[in-house]
Amino acid sequence: DVGLSRDGALVIAHDRRLNPDLTRDATGRWLDAAQPGAPLHSLTLAQLQRFDVGRLRPGSRYAQTYPEQRPADGERMPTLDALFSAVRAAGDTRVRFHIETKLSPLAPGETATPEALVRALPAEVAHHGLADRVTVQSFDWRSLRLVQQLAPGLRTGALTARLPSIDNLGDPRWTAGLRRQDHGGSVPALVKALRASVWSPFHGELTEPLLAEARALGLQVVPWTVNAPEQIERLVGWGVDGLISDYPDRVRRVLAARGLAPAR
Repeated sequence: DVGLSRDGALVIAHDRRLNPDLTRDATGRWLDAAQPGAPLHSLTLAQLQRFDVGRLRPGSRYAQTYPEQRPADGERMPTLDALFSAVRAAGDTRVRFHIETKLSPLAPGETATPEALVRALPAEVAHHGLADRVTVQSFDWRSLRLVQQLAPGLRTGALTARLPSIDNLGDPRWTAGLRRQDHGGSVPALVKALRASVWSPFHGELTEPLLAEARALGLQVVPWTVNAPEQIERLVGWGVDGLISDYPDRVRRVLAARGLAPAR
């Protein structure tokens, strides 16, 4: 997940704003949970890296959701450049990167413009020579269209969901103007019309017939966010092309039990 700082650095962050449930200031105080955090785009990289993001706020819903997470006090918000550099320093030539642009057409003031983010992202990828190992994905398909125009060598993946927290299929502002009703009501056909190569649906909305339909259209299918062992078992059994998960160790155990070679 990436956003853009005020001075143009690509930072790895799940949220468009500083999250009070995982952010402490330079004095060690938690951000006020009653107030929305500052948009990442409103702060320079130096300002962002004054915050400690190495621990979840005790007692928060976030901490209760991820009880196995290990604290790492003193961690700063990482940059995409640092991640790419670390992989290169480790000598890994196989690991791939699925990079999500954290944008919303419903909150344009919270982030850089899609144009600014998409200009920065392929440039960083090209700087590290990783174009053949990157897929850019997003719920906000405007950025995917821009990637296809500005960096046609990069693969694109369309994230989809119809959930209370995010529904990007009922509003064409999310889908770069494409409408499902113009494609027979089919989500895979909508993704194909975008010219994405990967479809990443919410795992609870994927069915075997939809998987077969997507495959027939030449799409790879990589559902998100698959954490429960029984969910992992079911989807691996269906033969999906990959999984987005907070628990890669659980995915690897399922693959190993089935005699499948896990991804690096």
